[in-house]
Amino acid sequence: MDQELYSKERSASLDLLLRFQRLLVSKLYPADCIGQVPNTYSPDLLGVGSLLKKYTALLCTHIGDILPVATSIACTSHRHFAEVSRVVDGDLTGILLPELVVSVVLLLSKNAGLMQEAGAIPLLAGLLEHLDRFNHLAPGKERDDNEDLAWPGIMGSFFTGQSCRNNEEVTLIRKADLENHNKDGGFWTVIDGKVYDIKDFQTQSLTGSSIL
Repeated sequence: MDQELYSKERSASLDLLLRFQRLLVSKLYPADCIGQVPNTYSPDLLGVGSLLKKYTALLCTHIGDILPVATSIACTSHRHFAEVSRVVDGDLTGILLPELVVSVVLLLSKNAGLMQEAGAIPLLAGLLEHLDRFNHLAPGKERDDNEDLAWPGIMGSFFTGQSCRNNEEVTLIRKADLENHNKDGGFWTVIDGKVYDIKDFQTQSLTGSSIL
């Protein structure tokens, strides 16, 4: 139902392009080349592959024109990035491209020879730099990039789930903060990425501090 509602919000021309794209992919799916000798393809299949390449080239040209402009506007502020992202999400970049990439990967895994013959993949690779520049403007990008460098005990779940949505309300405790607090007589511990103060429990526990 959500898809149908979203489809109604799309322009007729964009919806037609999406249907055409899906038709191309369905024609190239391996079910159409059962009984073919390996590495030999019918003229019809090669024709569809050539059409997919031309379609991909036109799509990539459009997106290659759009993304640099989007990036130049989005770099102004986080609010500009959010607005530009909303516009791009409803454009060919956000509707046709994601599905095309997934479809090409699927076709490549099913029939690599035919996809190499079609030659559409290098065209998509040419968009990586434009997409990378735009994505690097996303708010929190530096935080996400530094996640692998952070101490997993504290940072591991900070960027996931509810914490990611309400990060303004979350107090971030660094490893050094925890160590300094415990050196001063405190008793903080980390469980599943969250810091707990178990000082009061320490006096009631019969297991001893070493186990805690």
